[in-house]
Amino acid sequence: MHIAHRPLREVAHALHRRHVSAMDLAEEAISLHQERDEGHRAYKLFDAEGARAAAARADGILAGPSPAPPLCGIPVSVKDLYGVNGLPTFAGTVRQLPDAWSRDAWLVARLRAQGAVIMGKTHTVELAYGAVGTNPNWETPRNPWDARVHRIPGGSSAGAGVSLHEGSAMIALGTDTGGSIRIPASFTGVVGHRSSTGRLPTTGVVPLSHTLDTVGALTRSAEDSAWFFGSVDPSWGDPEALLRRLSDLGGGGMRVAVPRCGVWSDCQSDIGEVLGAALAELGRGGWTRSEIDGALLDQAVELYMTGGIAGVECHRFLEAELPGWLEILHPIVGRRIAAAAAHTDDEYRAALTRREEMARAAGSLFRNADVLALPTAMVTPPAAAEMEDMERYLETNGAALRPTCGPSILGLPAVTLPVGLDRAGMPVGLQLVAPAGQDETALAAALAAERVLGTAAERLGS
Repeated sequence: MHIAHRPLREVAHALHRRHVSAMDLAEEAISLHQERDEGHRAYKLFDAEGARAAAARADGILAGPSPAPPLCGIPVSVKDLYGVNGLPTFAGTVRQLPDAWSRDAWLVARLRAQGAVIMGKTHTVELAYGAVGTNPNWETPRNPWDARVHRIPGGSSAGAGVSLHEGSAMIALGTDTGGSIRIPASFTGVVGHRSSTGRLPTTGVVPLSHTLDTVGALTRSAEDSAWFFGSVDPSWGDPEALLRRLSDLGGGGMRVAVPRCGVWSDCQSDIGEVLGAALAELGRGGWTRSEIDGALLDQAVELYMTGGIAGVECHRFLEAELPGWLEILHPIVGRRIAAAAAHTDDEYRAALTRREEMARAAGSLFRNADVLALPTAMVTPPAAAEMEDMERYLETNGAALRPTCGPSILGLPAVTLPVGLDRAGMPVGLQLVAPAGQDETALAAALAAERVLGTAAERLGS
């Protein structure tokens, strides 16, 4: 097994004990990218020389007298929505954004301060405005789970999960407004964590919606996700301490509620069967299961789809910060953002008020449960070529967003983890949603579930 495909905690310990060097790890990541890029196309810009320079600095830290930070020497891919010193930001558009957007975002700076190795910038949907993962301006990364058909990878963090499969990164930074971490994680068979709204600063990231945007990462396992979060979250800064806390929270099994809602009733039958089997297996592993009324989730989905919050805020950002950009956007994105301007100020404010009311009511979903269980995706990822038809694109985009946008409206943290394959041989993701601010509960549930069901590699194969 390649070093970069081993558990993040194990690799971090090997680096700290000098059993492997950061340069060894970087060179392996570069080699894997060169070997596999033709098939994967995960990156807008791959920075091999920058990675080598960062690895040399990391080895200096690792050789120093003080204990190295937990992510020192770890290769990281970064969605092309984040500012990164010295690298251009396009945000999926055809034109490079002004230099102000090429400075380290908060999360990038936090990783760089630990000695993490930035490998490059992964493809994103234009301005993150879409859940499908296609980008006609540049390239659409290929979902690695189908060797014959170029299937969509999910979006908008389209290249993130693909970079993990490629082996060029162990952590893939993404953003999640309506599902842009969880959707590609589910489609590509990895783990994705949407942090609670406001938990981690979004400073330095090109915004889609200042109300709904969150930052976080895709990883290969729930344990890796916890290690990453414990390393960067200001409340922790110690992944070992967080892992101990998560084991305490989930050690006796979790209480999971399955909402009666449209996302479950409209879920593709074979995907529903895989998810049902996984929940039954968790039950045999000590979890308790109940059903609850999910009308609030249905209402939240409806608000995301029709309220226009993200579209209005994106349109206003473009007008204020990137004049002229709306005219150069591809029609598949530009027309939808322009249409958001049809929402009046009163309608926008009413949508924000409604969102706040829903978020306050969300605690009622967890009266007798630690987490909610939802599908992360309701459909098999279709062929990328099908997305050239606008009607098919809009249908797929809506289907991709529905399972994830409800928790986003409510401000809730959620983790998706792969639990099986559908009839087409594509990954199926189970989404575990926790109360607002309780990212630890979401991660504890994901880690506990992974210990019952197995990691993605164990559960799905390759």
